[in-house]
Amino acid sequence: MNEANANQDSMPAIIFVDDEATAVKYFQRAIGSLAPVLTGGSVEEGKALLDAHGDRVGVLVSDQRMPGEFGNELLRYASERYPHIVRILTTAYSEIDQTVAAVNLGHIHRYIKKPWDITALRMELKQALELADLRKERDQLLREKLGVLQKQTVATRIGLVRSLAATLLGTERFQPVETYLAAAALADAQNAEPDWLLQDYSDLVGAESARSGAFGHQVASQLAGLRNRHPNPAAGNAVATLVATLAEAGLDVRADGEGFVWNEPAALAEFLAQAGDKAVPSEHAVWLAGLLWLDGNGVALEAARSGDAIAFSATQPKADFAADRLATWIEQF
Repeated sequence: MNEANANQDSMPAIIFVDDEATAVKYFQRAIGSLAPVLTGGSVEEGKALLDAHGDRVGVLVSDQRMPGEFGNELLRYASERYPHIVRILTTAYSEIDQTVAAVNLGHIHRYIKKPWDITALRMELKQALELADLRKERDQLLREKLGVLQKQTVATRIGLVRSLAATLLGTERFQPVETYLAAAALADAQNAEPDWLLQDYSDLVGAESARSGAFGHQVASQLAGLRNRHPNPAAGNAVATLVATLAEAGLDVRADGEGFVWNEPAALAEFLAQAGDKAVPSEHAVWLAGLLWLDGNGVALEAARSGDAIAFSATQPKADFAADRLATWIEQF
């Protein structure tokens, strides 16, 4: 197995896999001036090259008949893990059935039969490299677009939390929103992107609407239940009541002095961070409802990281927040 020269590392590379040394020599001689060529002599070596250099490889050319697995297995591997790579199958044998199957499954872009016409081979590889460049540019633009859509999705979710607080408590009540978002930020959960191969934008909007509506309904129901069961808790008992309610819902919390410790931080960001096709757990609705209930009883929580957990302590709700406070949180997430 050999690699391209160091001064060619920034250029898109071609992987050529063939167990015949003569074929490797001829391929390098014919194609080496077009792009760096990485070579392997088996499917396993080809997979290793892909895993080591996949991000900078533009084209994969594989012989079909080699010791061990056939070349179309390598092309299948590449299509699943490195879909941006243009895949070409070459062989001296008339294995039409396997070749047609590979084409139909999308594993290869082109089939080139041996012996090669060098001029035609160079033309095919030049076109493949151009296609690889176009795919790279397309993928970059797509990532940027989807990144914007994902940020819009998270912003919409944050807006819903604010809307719930305003609807269920009053438009001036921002403290539970502040506590909820601060705790979610401390959880440091990574936002899960939708599977854009299965969803388009209209699918995303539909899924988000259904998910957010169900979550809002759960929060309102849980808040009503808390108000009915504990209409006028003593100031010192409100946090203890919330801890008991969270524990009853199955959340991993424990009392700690006048506050409590949350042992599974990721659960604090489930509504904001999970993919839109995943329903928000009912216990997470208990958490937001609990913050709204505390605020209605004149109690707030302050969150702080404590090792692998998050500690909450009771505090007085703030009366005023900056007008752009919600926008600040949206930028942070």
